[in-house]
Amino acid sequence: MSLLKLLSVLLDYPREELWEHGAELLEAADEPALSGSRRAELEWFVRDLLRTDPLEAQDRWLSLFDRGRSMSLLMFEHIHGESRDRGQAMVDLVEAYRRNGFELAARELPDYLPLLLEYLQQRPQEEARDWLQHLGPILGLLAARAEERKSPYAMLFEMLIEYADGKLDLRVMRQRASEESRDDTPEAMDRLWEEEAVRFGAEAPGEDCPPAARTIARPAATRQVQP
Repeated sequence: MSLLKLLSVLLDYPREELWEHGAELLEAADEPALSGSRRAELEWFVRDLLRTDPLEAQDRWLSLFDRGRSMSLLMFEHIHGESRDRGQAMVDLVEAYRRNGFELAARELPDYLPLLLEYLQQRPQEEARDWLQHLGPILGLLAARAEERKSPYAMLFEMLIEYADGKLDLRVMRQRASEESRDDTPEAMDRLWEEEAVRFGAEAPGEDCPPAARTIARPAATRQVQP
């Protein structure tokens, strides 16, 4: 399992099948390309996750990534917000997937970071690094905001920045994150509910629903925890 694949799995919503492949995750965490300290941090993250009850791990994930927009794993939300440009950017991204033999095998947004990482781990390393360098400022803010929330997920974003070998001053991001108003508090969530349009019908998912099961694949392949 490559490093990008591992980070994709760890950043994704922690489904119970993850615990079934703990040995493989720990083996992948011993990545020779990482420094000794980063390998130790990554191994600690995996072991801590595997020691955690799945329901608790899922609640932690939802509390961090699914409350407010500042920690969203949808990359284009940070770039385009709700503008029309976001829709076109997603169309272009889906076309890029298809040109390289990938199809989304589930109904989901293509800019979801774990999905994008799974795609990039099968592309040439130079191309993957170029993508992540362009996303560097977003990843830096996510790292800083996660650190501000005292979440161990901060380390995973830092590793993506290091993988991209980009020049990014995380001190600036941490200063910005420290000065931001949190958008995951009950008060902030209430304000968000008041501002957003009400969604009707059976197609509208509940706000407390976990992400749908997802796969991305070459033809006849499916997304799995194992390599």
